[in-house]
This record gives sequence, structure tokens and C-alpha cells, in this order.
Amino acid sequence: MHEIYSAIFEPGFFGSSQVHVAATVGGLVAIVSAVTGVFTVMRGQSFGGHALGDVSAAGGSGALLLGLSPVVGFVGLGIVGAGVMDLIGVRRLRGRDLATGIVLGTAIGLSALFLYLTTTQSATTGAVQQILFGSIFTTPAGTVPLAIVLGAVALAVVAVVGRPLLLTTVSPDIAAARGVPVRLVGLAYMLALAVSVGLSSLAIGAILSTALLIGPAATALRVTKRVTTALVLSCLFGVAATWIGILLAYDSYYWGTSHEGLPVSFFIVALVFLGYLASGLPAVRAASGHRDGPGSAQAGLAAKREELAA
Repeated sequence: MHEIYSAIFEPGFFGSSQVHVAATVGGLVAIVSAVTGVFTVMRGQSFGGHALGDVSAAGGSGALLLGLSPVVGFVGLGIVGAGVMDLIGVRRLRGRDLATGIVLGTAIGLSALFLYLTTTQSATTGAVQQILFGSIFTTPAGTVPLAIVLGAVALAVVAVVGRPLLLTTVSPDIAAARGVPVRLVGLAYMLALAVSVGLSSLAIGAILSTALLIGPAATALRVTKRVTTALVLSCLFGVAATWIGILLAYDSYYWGTSHEGLPVSFFIVALVFLGYLASGLPAVRAASGHRDGPGSAQAGLAAKREELAA
């Protein structure tokens, strides 16, 4: 038993303060991303989530240039970007994608500028790696309270607008007919999404933030049509991928003689991807009681529409 334990957990894993911070921040980020991710997948706004990841990159690199914590920039500019996307977008899908594309292009340009200035005008090292691909093991312990507050705010927003958000996701027309403020609910969701993407950028980097947002949610919606069950499963999948990824990244330091640990973001994204692939296996789909695979989210929405229209 001791040999198995030693093979899984390398020396000092549970006593490392860096691991404690990484596990706390990573678990929080995974839960917030999982909850907002379910609605993102159901609403077909994965492209919007990706765009907000690039906006977060611009914010994080700008904050680093000014000597601030990257999480302030990740979330702050992400909220601004979400507001702009909602302001210039229209209800039709084409207009929404147009607004997203405009914000996406602007954010990439700003990221390039801020990262260039950071690397040429300061002694900051590893800025590109930290902003674009994450560095959760170097997250300061002082960032944890701020991350908890931001995560709690995002979850609270989703909880408050949860029922009208689901209704507007299933059928905006029915929601409007019932007096639901569709635009306001959509804006609240976008703000929660921005916070989620910003926190995810802190954990695995702005470029890879969409993986935690979309992957666990898509996996959960692939194996169940029930929204409540999907939310729970998405949280479980996200936290499992994050914590196992942290463990593998820590252990990788001892895998060779060079003692160069592999990036934790790689392991988390790889586990999310493998989980999504596994959810499509015939045995898993048969056990879940449906055969529509990736279309299960759409099937669930169709069933909800029929229920609401009845």
C-alpha cells in the first residue's frame, strides 16, 4: 500500500503551500466555469466564451504592465468586453457573432501590444507563459480571497437569474411573452461568463480558458438531458480534471533527471479532452439512456420547448 501511495503522490505534495493554493484556486475556477459553461453550451455561445478569453489576455497583460495582479485585468477587462459584446450585438445570431468577432480582433491586438511592452520595458520574466498559458503554481496566496469573492459573485448571479436564464436559453420568444427581461438576463449571464473566463485564465491561461468552460459542460450534456444533473456532473468533471492535472504536473518534476515539471495547463486540458472523448463511448451513451451523443443538449432543449409550449 505504501508503495502505491508513493508512486501516486511524490514527496511533499500534501505539504506544499503552492499545491494548497493551486488546488483551492483550481477547484473554485473549475466549479464556476462548469456552472456557466453548461448555459454557454446550451445557448451556443462557445465562440463568445473564446472571445472573452482573448479579452482576458489583453486585460491580464495590461495589468501586468501596470504592476497589478493579472486577475484584476483578467476579470476587469473581461467584464468590459462582455458589456461591449452585449451592447453592439443584436438578438439575431449573425449580429451576435459579428459583435463577438469585433471584440475578439481588438483584444488580440491589445494583447500583442501589452505583452510587447511588458517584455521590452520591464524585467518581468515569463509574462507570455503566465498570461497565455497559465501558471497556477505561482499564484500568490493573497490572490485566493479575491478569487473566492469573484467566484461567489459569478455563482450568485447565475443562481439569481437561473430560472429566467434557462427559459431564455430554451425559447427567447416564450420568455419574452411571459414578461421575462430577456436582454437584462442575457447581460447578467454575460457578466457571469466574463468573471468565469477571467478566473479560468488565472488557472490555465487565457488561450486555454475555454477548455474548462466548455469541456466539462459539453461532456456532462453529452451524457444527460437534465440540466440539474448536467450542472452537478460538469462540476465533478471540472474539479477532477483540475485536481488530477495539478497532481500530474507536480509529479512530472520527478519523472526525469532534468527535474523540469510539465505545465499544469497541459494536463488539465488533456484530461478535459479525454473525458469528452470517453463520454461518447457506446457503453457510456447506452448507460445514460440516449443515443444522440453530442446532440443531447439540443434534444434536451427541444423537450423543454415542447414542455413550455404545452
